[in-house]
Amino acid sequence: MKPNGTTKETKSYGRSRGYAACLGFSIALTVLAGLSGMPLWAKASADGTQRNTAVAPAGQAKYVFLFIGDGMAMAQISATEVYATARSSKDITITRLGFTRFPVSGLTTTYDAGTFITDSASAITAIATGNKTLSGVLNMDPGKTRRFKTIAEYAHEAGMKVGIVSSVTLDHATPAGFFAKVPSRSNYYDIAVQMVQSGFDYFAGGGLLQPTGKNKDQRDVIQMARDAGYVYVNTKAAFNALKPGAGKVLAINGTLQDSGSMPYELDRKDDDLSLADYTRKGIELLQDHPQGFFMSVEGGKIDWACHANDAGAAIQDVIAFDKAVKVALDFAQAHPDETLIIVTGDHETGGMTIGFAGTQYDTFFDKVALQKKSFIAFNDEILTPYKKNTPKAQAKLTDLIPAIQDAFGLDYAGLSDFQKEQLAFAFQRSMGDEIERPVAEDQYLLYGGYEPLTVKITQIMNQTAGIGWTSYAHTGVPVSTFAAGVHQELFSGYYDNTDIFRKLVSAMNLGL
Repeated sequence: MKPNGTTKETKSYGRSRGYAACLGFSIALTVLAGLSGMPLWAKASADGTQRNTAVAPAGQAKYVFLFIGDGMAMAQISATEVYATARSSKDITITRLGFTRFPVSGLTTTYDAGTFITDSASAITAIATGNKTLSGVLNMDPGKTRRFKTIAEYAHEAGMKVGIVSSVTLDHATPAGFFAKVPSRSNYYDIAVQMVQSGFDYFAGGGLLQPTGKNKDQRDVIQMARDAGYVYVNTKAAFNALKPGAGKVLAINGTLQDSGSMPYELDRKDDDLSLADYTRKGIELLQDHPQGFFMSVEGGKIDWACHANDAGAAIQDVIAFDKAVKVALDFAQAHPDETLIIVTGDHETGGMTIGFAGTQYDTFFDKVALQKKSFIAFNDEILTPYKKNTPKAQAKLTDLIPAIQDAFGLDYAGLSDFQKEQLAFAFQRSMGDEIERPVAEDQYLLYGGYEPLTVKITQIMNQTAGIGWTSYAHTGVPVSTFAAGVHQELFSGYYDNTDIFRKLVSAMNLGL
């Protein structure tokens, strides 16, 4: 389909109208991104804005975005698109996300050096360095003696600016995978120190798990960053005040949720910053540079929601992730011959499926839209205070039914007797604080080590919508990779996650 306003083909992006069409289509999805349908190149030429005219070497991707949906495979993507369709129409069609309209797509295997089911540390090591390692290890070989250099470090050495954005903590495995080399992803303080030592130009999103060390007796990493010349901001006003020329920036979200992460999109307040905001500011701060930039953006809480089998929270975070990709597409309209955008996942989480035995061939995704809180917000705001203030002998599930119905849209009266029994049993487990690890096998299979009542609520909600889960952990299925821009064709086909590194090296002309 030819987008309105197309008068000629662009020279790169596959030398065809494919990418132009992608850009036009990707911004038409108002239910997900609230965007106009004007083709990006037409919008760029119509506003009269002067553009950066610095030219990269012929054929080189000067501006490179690597978007990683942690825990995101086709199940999470498809569930989000089905949800968007159910919200806007009763027809059996698919309302596409922006990045699934990219002109090039591929399938990527995710196994690591020790297992078919990777963790985020070994997965990002493969993506960022082209090397396999063991789960839990960041940018070191399986023997934990040899260190690997990352694509971000190569880009920085080549003169490009580097930005790292994540909705989870910046010392978590995926963001850390671009700058840290540690034998264990749990070495959070060492990772944070290496973040400062990297000299990268822009870190933004979640906080730090151990800024003063595991025992709170180490030098404060935030102060280390300031001493190293970073501008540190942790309020919306200070963040919005950042302008080009500010220098290196460490921006931590003013509102932090579980384990120092940004809130789930489902819980984010209207006046709080989003993943798209952090992506947009990164572009603003990094773009006026002759050698261009490399930016990684992680939607990390897709994974966290799927670990807890919370489809509502996962879907909203995929939508937020797609909006961040849209920001990169907006930038690409001004630099169509120099920009490359890659969207991928590091692994799938939860064994999510569209289809549940109890609904057979039917889905009811409109029920997902009734959920107002993530599982963690329900715990923090409703269940934990109730447990604290109510003696176990006096606790009754009926006390919480109104709050459950409000937070999840769950029609308790319409549940089957069996579902009510499941909730009652989970409530008793929660009131008995039976969630400490290690948990018994039957306990883990039922609740995955999460708060029993809350995870049972989300499971019943998901099942009534026609969404199933097989795990509270990762699975070994391939993930999808989407590409648009300079050398997009490299990312077509069926390949390993280590190949993403090599394809980026080629597209960026790093000469390795």
